[in-house]
Amino acid sequence: MSLAPRAVLVHRTTEYEELVARHGTHGQAAFFLASRGRDIAEVSERHNRARRALAEVTSAIPLAWRRTQVERSDLDRFLFAPEDVVVVVGQDGLVANVAKYLDGQPVVGIDADPGRNPGVLVRHRAEQAPVLLASVASTGADELTMVEAVADDTQRLVALNEIYLGTAGHQTARYRLGLEDDGGAVEAQASSGVLVGTGTGATGWLRSLWQERGARLTLPAPTEDRLLWFVREAWPSPATGTSLVAGELTAASALTLTVESDRLIAFGDGIETDALELTWGQTVRVGTCARRLRLVG
Repeated sequence: MSLAPRAVLVHRTTEYEELVARHGTHGQAAFFLASRGRDIAEVSERHNRARRALAEVTSAIPLAWRRTQVERSDLDRFLFAPEDVVVVVGQDGLVANVAKYLDGQPVVGIDADPGRNPGVLVRHRAEQAPVLLASVASTGADELTMVEAVADDTQRLVALNEIYLGTAGHQTARYRLGLEDDGGAVEAQASSGVLVGTGTGATGWLRSLWQERGARLTLPAPTEDRLLWFVREAWPSPATGTSLVAGELTAASALTLTVESDRLIAFGDGIETDALELTWGQTVRVGTCARRLRLVG
């Protein structure tokens, strides 16, 4: 007998909850904000909207389904099952946070605060949850391309938006960069790091670098098996070059980076606390990931 689906509601601690946890009480948090010219009412109202959305989505889960909730900070310790339906209630970035832990499970993005989020990944409102969850098996889903970094010691990192390779403090990183489909040519570089991004990431950090470089390359679509990569602030010197600073990767190609510093890291989607640790001489390969994020509707 097959198991009934399990609805996994993913949410994050609100700013109001963080303030109260830091200052002890609502009154002390209000005093802290007032001393800086802010009104806690604004933060409290956003908190209430988020909690109302979470409650509304929870009540929309079919009675026959199992259910559970997981907070963003606990994602790396949560075990997702193949039959899960993942319901993200929050901001677009929360979908990116959960993507790396999934393997084909459908994801429904619910905007907890309409008007404040772009809605690229949280495409639906809480009031649409009953219809969405009842028909999730038959509703079409976009297969969003993801990027992965695999080190020569088998460490692996997956991200939905982008992967950054460089130093933890964004200082000068030294490495050798090469393209697998470029005849094995490599270049020694000193830079502020390398960014490899997807079409989904083209709405954020990747787009900033793309605009900065004069938009010579075409941004990929979220479902396209194509990535863009940029070297940040490459420094020319007798020992380091600047000829390989931007390009695109197809599904059959990859970027390789060999570390020539004491320590570099690779992290995805802005989460530096979940990073690959790379030491002198290690090589990491970055390219499209075979897994996709299945985003409903």
